[in-house]
Amino acid sequence: MNAAQGLIQIRGLSKSYDGVHALSDVNLDLAPAEIHAVCGENGAGKSTLIKMLSGIIHSDAGQISVNGTQLITGSVQASEAAGIAVMHQESAAFPDLNAVENLFVGREITRCRGMFLNHAAMKSQTQGLLQKLGVSVDMGIPVGELPLAQRQMVALARALSRDCRLLIMDEPTASLSNRETQTLLRIVQQLRASGVTVLYVSHRLDEVFQIADRVTVLRDGRQVSTHRIADIDRHQLIRDMVGRSVEEQQRLRANTTDNSAVILEVKQLTRRGVFSNVSFQVRAGEILGLTGLVGAGRSEIARAIFGVDEFDEGEVRVAGRQLKGGSVQDAMASGIGMVPEDRQHEGLILPMSVGENVSLAMLRSLTRWGLIRRRAERELVETQMSDLSIKAASPRIAAATLSGGNQQKLVLGKWLARKPRVLILDEPTRGVDVGAKSQVHELIRSLAAKGLATLIISSDLPELLSLCDRLLVVRSGRIVGELQGVTATQEAVLSLALPDAVGSQLQEARR
Repeated sequence: MNAAQGLIQIRGLSKSYDGVHALSDVNLDLAPAEIHAVCGENGAGKSTLIKMLSGIIHSDAGQISVNGTQLITGSVQASEAAGIAVMHQESAAFPDLNAVENLFVGREITRCRGMFLNHAAMKSQTQGLLQKLGVSVDMGIPVGELPLAQRQMVALARALSRDCRLLIMDEPTASLSNRETQTLLRIVQQLRASGVTVLYVSHRLDEVFQIADRVTVLRDGRQVSTHRIADIDRHQLIRDMVGRSVEEQQRLRANTTDNSAVILEVKQLTRRGVFSNVSFQVRAGEILGLTGLVGAGRSEIARAIFGVDEFDEGEVRVAGRQLKGGSVQDAMASGIGMVPEDRQHEGLILPMSVGENVSLAMLRSLTRWGLIRRRAERELVETQMSDLSIKAASPRIAAATLSGGNQQKLVLGKWLARKPRVLILDEPTRGVDVGAKSQVHELIRSLAAKGLATLIISSDLPELLSLCDRLLVVRSGRIVGELQGVTATQEAVLSLALPDAVGSQLQEARR
C-alpha cells in the first residue's frame, strides 16, 4: 500500500519506561476501510501502541499522521478530534452510571436551548446501538451491576456512538460468548463496508484470519512483520509472534483415579434465582471444567464456593471440613484460591505495585510483630515473577502499567504463592497471548500432577477439552450433563449447553 493512501501513517514510533523499550521504531500504515489486525505476545508493545494512538501517553520519538496531518501524541482530545475511538480490553464504562449515561457522558443531548436533557433521545439512540450489537441491557441499573460481557458491549456501544474514522478494538471478544462474538465480527465487517478503519488487537487467531485484511506482528516492542492475511498461515503467524514454534494443545491422561481423595465437595448448592441444586466433587490431581453459555451461572457458582456471594441452601466442603457460607476468609483458610473473571476490579489493586499485589494474599505469614518481613516478601515476589514469566521493569512499578496478560499471570501468582489445595480459575487465559497461554496450560497440568484440585471455568471450549479430566455443563443455573474429557467434543458440549429446542435439533443433526 502506498503511504500516501493511508488514513494513518506511523513513522519511527518509540517509547521507553525506565530504560526498557516498550515500543521501538515502529512504522505502520492503516488504509481507509481496512481491518488491520495487530498480534503479539503480552509485553510485545500492543498496549503502548494503542495508548499513543488514543492520546493517553506521549511518544519519545516518531510521529503519527492522520490523513497527512500530524497528530499531537499525549492528547486524548486531539485523538478524538481526529476521529480515533477505542474499545478497551477491560470495560472503560463508568460503573455507577447506567448504559444511557455511559454513552452520553460529556456530550449529552439537550433541548430547550440546553436547559434540559433530552432523556428520550439519548435512550432511543442507546437502544438502537445495543440492538445493533444484538444485546439486551437493563438500562435502569448501574453498568457496574451488569455481567462482564454486557459491560463490554456497553463500552463497544460507547465507542461506536462517536463518529470515528479509526476504531481501535483491544481484545473485544475476550468476555463474549460465541454468539456475541459472531455478532461483533459481523458489525466489524459492516463498519469496514461503511468506510471505518478498524485496528483489531486480538490473541484469538481464528478471528484474525476470519475478518482481517492485513496483520502486523509486534515482538519485544519491535515490528516483526506485516502481511496480507491471504499470504500467511497460522503457524507462520505464531512463529512471528513468539520467535519459535508453539506446540498445539494435546489432551493428556488424568492425574486422578476413583481412589484419589476428594478435596472439594459441593452438595446441593442453591442461590435462589441464580443457580440451584448444584452438586459435584473434585479429587486430588483432577482438573474439572465448568462450561455453558455466558449467563448460565458458571461464575456465580464459583463465587459462592469461594464465599464472595452467599448461598441459600447446600454446603461446600474442603477435605471434609464444611466451610462457612459467604466467608472468603474461611475459604482461603481452608486452602481455596480463586482467579476471578474480572481481574482488574476483583483480582488486583491496580495502583499498588506488582510486588505488593503478589504478596497481598500472604501478608499474615509475611508479617511479624505487625511488620512485613521485607526480605521474605522480596524472595516470594521474585520467585513468582520468575516462575510465571511476568514481564515488568521492576516489582515496584504499578500493576496498572502491565499488559493484560501479565496482569492475569500476576493474579495467578498471588494465589499460587499460598500453595492452595483447591484452585478455581475463572477464564484463566482471557486476554493472554498464545505463548503465555501455553505456559499457563503447562502450569495448570503440573500443579494437577502434584495433587492440586482444579476447577476451571472458560468460554474457550478447545481449552477446556485439552485440559479437563471431566466437564460439567451448566444451563440456566443447573448442571445438565457430565462429559469425560477424553471423549468430550465441542458438539456434545453445545448440545447440552444450548436451550432444549436448539440442543435437540443439534442432537438430531448428529444422528
